[in-house]
Amino acid sequence: MRAYELLKETFWRRRYIWIVHVVWLALYVMFWWLYYPDPEEFGGLLFLCGGFLLPLALSAGIIGDDVASGRICVVLTRPLRPGTLFAYRLLGLSLQGAIHFLLAGIVILVLRLVTRKGSTEDLAFWLFLSWLLFNTWAALSTSSSVLVKRSQNSLFLLVAFITIGGVLQILIWNLRNYAVGDVLKGILRYGFPPHTLLRDLGNGEFEEKNLVLAGLHLPRTLVYTAHSLLLTMIYALPGVLIFRKKQFLAERD
Repeated sequence: MRAYELLKETFWRRRYIWIVHVVWLALYVMFWWLYYPDPEEFGGLLFLCGGFLLPLALSAGIIGDDVASGRICVVLTRPLRPGTLFAYRLLGLSLQGAIHFLLAGIVILVLRLVTRKGSTEDLAFWLFLSWLLFNTWAALSTSSSVLVKRSQNSLFLLVAFITIGGVLQILIWNLRNYAVGDVLKGILRYGFPPHTLLRDLGNGEFEEKNLVLAGLHLPRTLVYTAHSLLLTMIYALPGVLIFRKKQFLAERD
Protein backbone atom coordinates (compact mmCIF):
# COMPACT_ATOMS: atom_id res chain seq x y z
CA MET A 1 0.00 0.00 0.00
CA ARG A 2 2.84 2.40 0.81
CA ALA A 3 4.33 1.76 -2.64
CA TYR A 4 0.99 2.54 -4.29
CA GLU A 5 0.63 5.79 -2.34
CA LEU A 6 4.14 6.91 -3.29
CA LEU A 7 3.55 6.18 -6.97
CA LYS A 8 0.17 7.92 -6.93
CA GLU A 9 1.73 10.95 -5.25
CA THR A 10 4.21 11.23 -8.12
CA PHE A 11 1.28 11.50 -10.52
CA TRP A 12 -0.71 14.04 -8.50
CA ARG A 13 1.90 16.01 -6.57
CA ARG A 14 1.31 19.14 -8.67
CA ARG A 15 -1.85 20.40 -10.33
CA TYR A 16 -0.19 21.23 -13.62
CA ILE A 17 1.14 17.70 -14.29
CA TRP A 18 -1.92 16.45 -16.14
CA ILE A 19 -2.25 19.80 -17.91
CA VAL A 20 1.25 19.16 -19.29
CA HIS A 21 0.17 15.74 -20.57
CA VAL A 22 -2.89 17.20 -22.29
CA VAL A 23 -0.90 20.03 -23.89
CA TRP A 24 1.74 17.61 -25.19
CA LEU A 25 -0.92 15.28 -26.64
CA ALA A 26 -2.62 18.27 -28.29
CA LEU A 27 0.74 19.22 -29.81
CA TYR A 28 1.09 15.73 -31.33
CA VAL A 29 -2.42 16.00 -32.77
CA MET A 30 -1.78 19.46 -34.23
CA PHE A 31 1.49 18.37 -35.82
CA TRP A 32 -0.14 15.30 -37.34
CA TRP A 33 -3.21 17.19 -38.55
CA LEU A 34 -1.20 19.98 -40.19
CA TYR A 35 1.69 18.04 -41.72
CA TYR A 36 0.71 14.35 -42.00
CA PRO A 37 4.34 13.50 -41.17
CA ASP A 38 6.27 10.42 -42.18
CA PRO A 39 7.53 8.12 -39.38
CA GLU A 40 10.95 9.82 -39.13
CA GLU A 41 9.43 13.30 -38.84
CA PHE A 42 6.93 12.28 -36.20
CA GLY A 43 9.63 10.29 -34.39
CA GLY A 44 11.70 13.48 -34.24
CA LEU A 45 8.78 15.33 -32.63
CA LEU A 46 8.32 12.53 -30.09
CA PHE A 47 12.01 12.67 -29.24
CA LEU A 48 12.06 16.43 -28.73
CA CYS A 49 8.75 16.89 -26.93
CA GLY A 50 8.13 13.52 -25.30
CA GLY A 51 11.60 12.14 -24.73
CA PHE A 52 13.40 15.37 -23.78
CA LEU A 53 11.10 18.21 -22.69
CA LEU A 54 8.32 16.14 -21.09
CA PRO A 55 10.47 14.51 -18.35
CA LEU A 56 11.93 17.92 -17.47
CA ALA A 57 8.43 19.37 -17.07
CA LEU A 58 7.14 16.43 -15.02
CA SER A 59 10.17 16.14 -12.73
CA ALA A 60 10.47 19.79 -11.69
CA GLY A 61 10.88 19.72 -7.91
CA ILE A 62 10.31 15.96 -7.78
CA ILE A 63 12.37 15.77 -4.57
CA GLY A 64 13.45 19.39 -4.08
CA ASP A 65 9.89 20.52 -3.24
CA ASP A 66 9.71 18.10 -0.30
CA VAL A 67 13.18 19.11 0.89
CA ALA A 68 12.48 22.87 0.70
CA SER A 69 9.13 22.57 2.49
CA GLY A 70 10.48 20.32 5.26
CA ARG A 71 7.94 17.64 4.32
CA ILE A 72 10.80 15.27 3.57
CA CYS A 73 11.18 14.65 7.32
CA VAL A 74 7.59 13.38 7.43
CA VAL A 75 7.89 11.28 4.29
CA LEU A 76 11.16 9.61 5.31
CA THR A 77 9.92 7.50 8.20
CA ARG A 78 10.83 3.91 8.91
CA PRO A 79 10.89 1.61 7.06
CA LEU A 80 11.05 4.04 4.11
CA ARG A 81 14.63 5.02 3.28
CA PRO A 82 15.89 7.82 1.03
CA GLY A 83 17.02 5.38 -1.65
CA THR A 84 13.59 3.74 -1.67
CA LEU A 85 11.81 7.09 -1.96
CA PHE A 86 14.13 8.08 -4.82
CA ALA A 87 13.39 4.80 -6.62
CA TYR A 88 9.62 5.24 -6.28
CA ARG A 89 9.80 8.83 -7.50
CA LEU A 90 11.77 7.73 -10.58
CA LEU A 91 9.52 4.72 -11.16
CA GLY A 92 6.48 7.00 -10.93
CA LEU A 93 7.95 9.24 -13.62
CA SER A 94 8.71 6.24 -15.82
CA LEU A 95 5.12 4.99 -15.46
CA GLN A 96 3.83 8.45 -16.36
CA GLY A 97 5.99 8.37 -19.47
CA ALA A 98 4.72 4.92 -20.42
CA ILE A 99 1.08 5.99 -20.02
CA HIS A 100 1.74 9.19 -21.95
CA PHE A 101 3.25 7.41 -24.94
CA LEU A 102 0.50 4.77 -24.88
CA LEU A 103 -2.13 7.52 -25.04
CA ALA A 104 -0.15 9.28 -27.76
CA GLY A 105 -0.12 6.09 -29.83
CA ILE A 106 -3.87 5.61 -29.40
CA VAL A 107 -4.59 9.22 -30.38
CA ILE A 108 -2.43 9.02 -33.51
CA LEU A 109 -3.99 5.72 -34.56
CA VAL A 110 -7.47 7.24 -34.23
CA LEU A 111 -6.35 10.23 -36.31
CA ARG A 112 -4.96 7.89 -38.94
CA LEU A 113 -8.28 6.07 -39.14
CA VAL A 114 -10.25 9.31 -39.36
CA THR A 115 -8.09 11.19 -41.87
CA ARG A 116 -6.74 8.24 -43.87
CA LYS A 117 -3.56 10.29 -44.26
CA GLY A 118 -0.07 10.06 -42.87
CA SER A 119 1.76 6.89 -41.90
CA THR A 120 1.79 4.97 -38.64
CA GLU A 121 4.57 2.67 -39.80
CA ASP A 122 7.00 1.99 -36.95
CA LEU A 123 4.92 4.24 -34.65
CA ALA A 124 5.11 1.77 -31.75
CA PHE A 125 8.88 1.50 -32.19
CA TRP A 126 9.32 5.29 -32.07
CA LEU A 127 7.12 5.49 -28.98
CA PHE A 128 9.28 2.87 -27.26
CA LEU A 129 12.51 4.66 -28.18
CA SER A 130 11.07 7.94 -26.89
CA TRP A 131 10.20 6.23 -23.60
CA LEU A 132 13.80 5.01 -23.26
CA LEU A 133 15.03 8.57 -23.78
CA PHE A 134 12.39 9.83 -21.33
CA ASN A 135 13.80 7.53 -18.62
CA THR A 136 17.36 8.80 -19.00
CA TRP A 137 16.25 12.42 -18.61
CA ALA A 138 13.93 11.54 -15.73
CA ALA A 139 16.85 9.91 -13.90
CA LEU A 140 19.10 12.92 -14.51
CA SER A 141 16.45 15.36 -13.38
CA THR A 142 15.57 13.36 -10.26
CA SER A 143 19.24 13.24 -9.28
CA SER A 144 19.61 16.98 -9.83
CA SER A 145 16.48 17.57 -7.71
CA VAL A 146 18.38 16.20 -4.72
CA LEU A 147 20.87 19.08 -5.04
CA VAL A 148 18.78 21.95 -6.43
CA LYS A 149 15.99 23.55 -4.43
CA ARG A 150 12.37 23.29 -5.47
CA SER A 151 11.61 23.17 -9.19
CA GLN A 152 14.85 24.72 -10.36
CA ASN A 153 16.37 21.32 -11.10
CA SER A 154 14.75 21.10 -14.55
CA LEU A 155 15.91 24.56 -15.60
CA PHE A 156 19.38 23.86 -14.23
CA LEU A 157 19.58 20.62 -16.18
CA LEU A 158 18.35 22.21 -19.41
CA VAL A 159 20.89 25.04 -19.20
CA ALA A 160 23.71 22.64 -18.27
CA PHE A 161 22.89 20.30 -21.17
CA ILE A 162 22.79 23.10 -23.73
CA THR A 163 26.00 24.68 -22.38
CA ILE A 164 28.07 21.51 -22.01
CA GLY A 165 26.76 20.02 -25.25
CA GLY A 166 27.52 23.23 -27.12
CA VAL A 167 31.04 23.47 -25.72
CA LEU A 168 31.74 19.83 -26.62
CA GLN A 169 30.46 20.35 -30.16
CA ILE A 170 32.80 23.34 -30.59
CA LEU A 171 35.75 21.37 -29.20
CA ILE A 172 34.97 18.38 -31.41
CA TRP A 173 34.86 20.60 -34.49
CA ASN A 174 38.14 22.34 -33.67
CA LEU A 175 39.89 19.10 -32.67
CA ARG A 176 38.43 16.92 -35.44
CA ASN A 177 41.89 16.09 -36.80
CA TYR A 178 43.20 14.96 -33.42
CA ALA A 179 42.61 11.84 -31.35
CA VAL A 180 41.16 13.86 -28.49
CA GLY A 181 38.39 15.00 -30.83
CA ASP A 182 37.32 11.38 -31.31
CA VAL A 183 37.38 10.85 -27.55
CA LEU A 184 35.12 13.85 -26.97
CA LYS A 185 32.83 12.68 -29.76
CA GLY A 186 32.56 9.28 -28.08
CA ILE A 187 31.72 10.90 -24.73
CA LEU A 188 29.01 13.01 -26.33
CA ARG A 189 27.55 10.07 -28.25
CA TYR A 190 27.73 7.30 -25.65
CA GLY A 191 27.83 9.10 -22.30
CA PHE A 192 25.16 11.74 -22.80
CA PRO A 193 21.42 10.94 -23.02
CA PRO A 194 21.10 8.78 -26.15
CA HIS A 195 19.33 11.22 -28.48
CA THR A 196 21.52 10.41 -31.47
CA LEU A 197 21.81 6.68 -30.81
CA LEU A 198 18.08 6.07 -30.46
CA ARG A 199 17.20 8.36 -33.36
CA ASP A 200 19.66 6.51 -35.58
CA LEU A 201 18.14 3.20 -34.49
CA GLY A 202 14.68 4.45 -35.40
CA ASN A 203 15.98 5.53 -38.81
CA GLY A 204 17.61 2.15 -39.42
CA GLU A 205 21.19 3.35 -38.91
CA PHE A 206 23.33 1.27 -36.57
CA GLU A 207 26.64 1.74 -34.81
CA GLU A 208 26.59 -0.53 -31.78
CA LYS A 209 30.21 -1.66 -31.57
CA ASN A 210 30.89 0.50 -28.50
CA LEU A 211 27.61 -0.24 -26.72
CA VAL A 212 26.93 -2.55 -23.79
CA LEU A 213 26.33 -6.18 -24.91
CA ALA A 214 27.49 -5.33 -28.45
CA GLY A 215 29.93 -8.23 -28.48
CA LEU A 216 27.26 -10.83 -27.67
CA HIS A 217 25.65 -10.62 -31.14
CA LEU A 218 22.22 -9.88 -29.69
CA PRO A 219 19.41 -8.12 -31.60
CA ARG A 220 20.25 -4.47 -32.17
CA THR A 221 17.15 -3.22 -30.39
CA LEU A 222 18.12 -5.17 -27.27
CA VAL A 223 21.67 -3.76 -27.37
CA TYR A 224 20.44 -0.17 -27.66
CA THR A 225 17.81 -0.76 -24.97
CA ALA A 226 20.42 -2.16 -22.58
CA HIS A 227 22.69 0.84 -23.19
CA SER A 228 19.84 3.28 -22.52
CA LEU A 229 18.78 1.51 -19.32
CA LEU A 230 22.40 1.40 -18.14
CA LEU A 231 22.65 5.17 -18.65
CA THR A 232 19.43 5.57 -16.66
CA MET A 233 20.91 3.64 -13.73
CA ILE A 234 24.21 5.53 -13.94
CA TYR A 235 22.39 8.88 -13.92
CA ALA A 236 20.26 7.81 -10.95
CA LEU A 237 23.11 6.44 -8.82
CA PRO A 238 24.68 9.79 -7.77
CA GLY A 239 21.28 11.08 -6.71
CA VAL A 240 20.64 8.00 -4.57
CA LEU A 241 24.05 8.17 -2.90
CA ILE A 242 23.81 11.91 -2.15
CA PHE A 243 20.19 11.61 -1.00
CA ARG A 244 21.15 8.93 1.51
CA LYS A 245 23.86 11.14 3.04
CA LYS A 246 21.92 14.41 3.26
CA GLN A 247 20.60 15.86 6.52
CA PHE A 248 17.14 17.41 6.37
CA LEU A 249 15.39 20.06 8.42
CA ALA A 250 11.69 20.00 9.25
CA GLU A 251 11.38 23.79 8.82
CA ARG A 252 10.24 25.31 5.55
CA ASP A 253 13.06 26.80 3.50
